[in-house]
Amino acid sequence: MKDIIRMILILTMICTGVAFVLSGIKHVFAERIEYQVLTYVQGPKVKKVLKGSDNDLVTDRRKISVNGKELLLFVGKKGGKPWAIAYETVGKGFGGDITVMVGYDINHDKLAGIQIISHKETPGVGARVTEDQFTKRFKGLDINLNFTLKSAGGDIDGISGASYSSRGVAEAIRNSIALYPEVKKKVLDTLGSKS
Repeated sequence: MKDIIRMILILTMICTGVAFVLSGIKHVFAERIEYQVLTYVQGPKVKKVLKGSDNDLVTDRRKISVNGKELLLFVGKKGGKPWAIAYETVGKGFGGDITVMVGYDINHDKLAGIQIISHKETPGVGARVTEDQFTKRFKGLDINLNFTLKSAGGDIDGISGASYSSRGVAEAIRNSIALYPEVKKKVLDTLGSKS
């Protein structure tokens, strides 16, 4: 019995030590990880969403707090004036969370576009929400549309056979639209008068 207790204590100490080491490694490399995500994941997606911006979207990013949530906000500018914004929100798909970068044309209150940042959807089925033929459907849509699938009485065409994934994207867009008025106000208050 003493041997079992001793093994449990040793195993607990080893696991605790490994957890502290991994936590320390994550802390030490946090900036590098953030840089890699910005450079290779978010950066290319936000450049597609806010296509036509003449500023460096990654460099001009900022963190803001809206309704108790911290958002990483990308501001697109033309001629030094903000014309569009983009930030990530999440919806529930079939395989788990779907993270969507949603962009807005702040001059016309329309979607500038969307891109899927991450998902756990089934390859060949739900993962089709990442394809351009699906994401391009959202460009130019008015934010006052009913962003639910047509099969549920909304205005959005889903992908046949991938209704959970399509619903997850629509949910992420609805979540984003709920934050949009406050985000737009903050952008115009801080950047609108300086440009």
